[in-house]
Amino acid sequence: MLTRLIAAYLPRYRAYVVAVVAFQFVATAAMLYLPTLNADIIDNGVAKGNTGYILRIGGWMLVVVFLQVLCTVSAQYFGSRGALAIGRDIRHDLLHRVNNFSAREVGTVGAPSLITRNTNDVQQIQILLVMSSFVLVTAPIMCIGGIGMGVRVAPGLAWILLVAVPVLGLTMALIIRATIPGFRAMQAHLDSVNRVLREQITGIRVVRAFVRERHEIDRFAVANDQLADATLRVGRLMALMFPAVMFVTNVTTVAIIWVGGHEVSDGSVEIGALTAMITYVVQIMISVMLASFLAMMAPRASVCADRIGEVLATETSVAPPPEPAGFATDPATVEFRSAEFRYPGADQPVLHDLTFRVAPGTTTAVVGSTGSGKTTLVGLVPRLIDVTAGSVLVGGTDVRRLDPDRLRSVIGLVPQRAYLFSGTVATNVRHGKPDATDDEIWEALRIAQADEFVQAMPDGLDTPIAQGGTTVSGGQRQRLAIARAVVRKPDVYVFDDAFSALDLSTDARLRAELRPVTRSAAVIIVAQRVSTIMDADQTVVLDRGRIVGLGRHHDLVDTCPTYAEIVRSQFTLEEQV
Repeated sequence: MLTRLIAAYLPRYRAYVVAVVAFQFVATAAMLYLPTLNADIIDNGVAKGNTGYILRIGGWMLVVVFLQVLCTVSAQYFGSRGALAIGRDIRHDLLHRVNNFSAREVGTVGAPSLITRNTNDVQQIQILLVMSSFVLVTAPIMCIGGIGMGVRVAPGLAWILLVAVPVLGLTMALIIRATIPGFRAMQAHLDSVNRVLREQITGIRVVRAFVRERHEIDRFAVANDQLADATLRVGRLMALMFPAVMFVTNVTTVAIIWVGGHEVSDGSVEIGALTAMITYVVQIMISVMLASFLAMMAPRASVCADRIGEVLATETSVAPPPEPAGFATDPATVEFRSAEFRYPGADQPVLHDLTFRVAPGTTTAVVGSTGSGKTTLVGLVPRLIDVTAGSVLVGGTDVRRLDPDRLRSVIGLVPQRAYLFSGTVATNVRHGKPDATDDEIWEALRIAQADEFVQAMPDGLDTPIAQGGTTVSGGQRQRLAIARAVVRKPDVYVFDDAFSALDLSTDARLRAELRPVTRSAAVIIVAQRVSTIMDADQTVVLDRGRIVGLGRHHDLVDTCPTYAEIVRSQFTLEEQV
């Protein structure tokens, strides 16, 4: 997968690849040429006392060194730019893919794992690419060229290289092979740490309310220790690499000096050639070490590439149709026809045989006990999830035949958990309509009963909002989320328990302001409070995913025991208050 992933993005940056190869080739060739010049100075300059020769060859060596440095820096520049550009493209494609996922795919992979894959996993591939830009060209040329140059300057010592290089390569291969399982474990434990940390930050109020700080600290410590242990296991193996390289290098150097010393005394090898041979040995060992480091990083990057490829290869269950259809009738018409939804691997469907219609200008309420499938039902309308049987129609057309963007453009959704983004009040409301004017925003805030507290804020519409809306109360957060849907002026309004954090008077005023705005739209309201939906044109009563009642409030009180029980329990509670 690593090779396929890189091959998919690398052609976009051919110019960078060509530049890296060219500059690294020149830099490596210059590096291999320097020991030969050094040997010439020793044998023909120093040994003979020829100062002019020393200055001439020394000047030429400075030119070669300058060329090597210039080419190395240039290669690193283009290699880094290419690696970072590829990382940017991978992140872009990952986010684009995840944005198209339905709740089913997000739940299957997990939000913490998706974050890790888009950050740490991509970073590991970037590091590998940066390292590759230096090693892939340099190491083979330096190794092969070093062996060739060593054989040329001292043929009698070549057998030492032919023994040392395979020994070092075999040692590195064994160490790298042992690190692969450790890298897989590291990424899995990193997911666990991110998951636990995300849960604790998100649920900090619950943790404190139930005095569970010590338990959560211990739970994080377990995940953190597992990651540390896995990292240490890999680190211990990686720590063997440098000593192994140095051991083989030093043994090889000693062997060359031992054997070469005898040949120097015999006159068959000059001192300069022996010095050059030692330099080539060091260069060869460095090239093998660099290749080993690259090979060591490759397993972890391969694991990361597999995880990234898994996300990129996951097809969303709400994919756009090949040939999108248009709305057959008024978009403000929603109809369920024997709709059923079953989660993957579940024994029973969450929703069974749902059949009802929401006409333009009418309000349909959905009530039921916790877990009866209300949120799942409203998720079918904007096609956040797809039915597993039957169909859901908007504007007379099956939502699966509509382009998802076109479908969602006519729907204003207020989710059960009102979520605000970091920014300002204005930017959050404009999520519903990016080109909304300030007057349109204020009108939406007025309808949502949010204008008073926004006016009281220090900067009004420009007041900063923290991520998740933590700088405002739950009721204010809900009203801003409602304003975000209202400013869009959609054909279909979907309120998923959007009034639960409002007091009765605010709830009543908000619904009164909504009536003129939604006069020609279809309105679907999921609610727990009966007072919120008593005036609905029809009420759908769910029990364990089935419709057990369908009608107006007064009729259902007499004909639907489930609804009557909900009404009776709430009125009793209100009287007690």
